[in-house]
Amino acid sequence: MHTSTFTRSDTLFGMLLTIFLFVKSDIKTTLIPITILSVSSAPLCTPHRIVPVVWWIFLHLLQFDTSNQIQDVEEDAKNKPIRPLPAGRISLRHAIILRWGLVPACWIISIVHGGPVLFSSVALVLFTILYNELQAHRHWLTKNIVTAIGFASFEIGGTLIAGCDASHMDAAACLSVAISTAVFATTIHTQDFKDEEGDRLTGRMTLPIMSPQLGRASILPLLAFWSIAVSFVWQLTWAYSILLLCFSVLVGVRFLLLRNRAADQTSFLLYNVWLSAVHILPGYWRYIQYQDPCLE
Repeated sequence: MHTSTFTRSDTLFGMLLTIFLFVKSDIKTTLIPITILSVSSAPLCTPHRIVPVVWWIFLHLLQFDTSNQIQDVEEDAKNKPIRPLPAGRISLRHAIILRWGLVPACWIISIVHGGPVLFSSVALVLFTILYNELQAHRHWLTKNIVTAIGFASFEIGGTLIAGCDASHMDAAACLSVAISTAVFATTIHTQDFKDEEGDRLTGRMTLPIMSPQLGRASILPLLAFWSIAVSFVWQLTWAYSILLLCFSVLVGVRFLLLRNRAADQTSFLLYNVWLSAVHILPGYWRYIQYQDPCLE
C-alpha cells in the first residue's frame, strides 16, 4: 500500500473518486433504500427536500464507511480490492484523519435541521463506534442488532429532514421506521454470503460461516413473512401483494439453491431491490391509498 496522502487522488477529480470509492458498495444497500424510505415516510414536504436528505445520508454513510474500512484492510484486499485503502489511493493515517474529521462535519450539518436530527447523528456516530471500533460486527447476532439500530438512526434523520417539520415524525413515519428496523435485524445476513471468504480470513463469525444451512434456509420464510406483513400494514391490493410475495420467493430460492460468490452477489442485489420496494410502501399508503400527504 502506498503511504502518501491521496496517492492517486492529487487532483480534485481524483479526490472525489476516492470519496466515491469509500461508499460505492453501499450506494445500493444504504443510500438508495434509506432515501426512498425517508421520502416515502416523511411525508415529503417539497421535492427540493430530497437534496438535503441525500446529502445528510451520504455524509453519514461516508463517516461510517471510512470507520469500517480502516479496521480490516486485509479483508477488503480480499473481498473489495478497489476500495481506496487496498487500492493505495489513500494512506491509513489520512483515512483515520478523514474518519474522525467527518464526525463534527456530520454534527454541523445536522444541527442546521434542529435538535432531533442532531440526536440521530450523534446516535449514528455512537453506533458506528460500537460496530467498528468496538467490533460488534465480529459476531452475527450483535452485528445484526447494531446494524438495524444504526439504519434506524439513518432513517429517522432522513425522514425528519424530508418532512416539513424536522422536529416531529407522525405515527405512520414511526411505524415505517420500526418495520424497516425489524426487517433489517432479521434479514441483513443476506449481505454476508458474498463476503464469506474474506470474513473467514479475518475470523469474523457471521451466520453463513457459523450456520450456513440455517442462514440460507431462513431467508425465504423471512422475506415471505415480511412481504405479507407489509402488504397488510400498508394496505396493498391483492395484485401488488402477490407480486411482492413472488419476488421475495424468487430472492429466497436463489439464496437457497445458488451457492457461489457471483450468484450471492446477484441475489443480494435482488434483495436490495425487494428492500427498496418495501421502503416505497409507506409512500403508496400516503399518496395513493389516502391521497393525503399530511395525514396524521
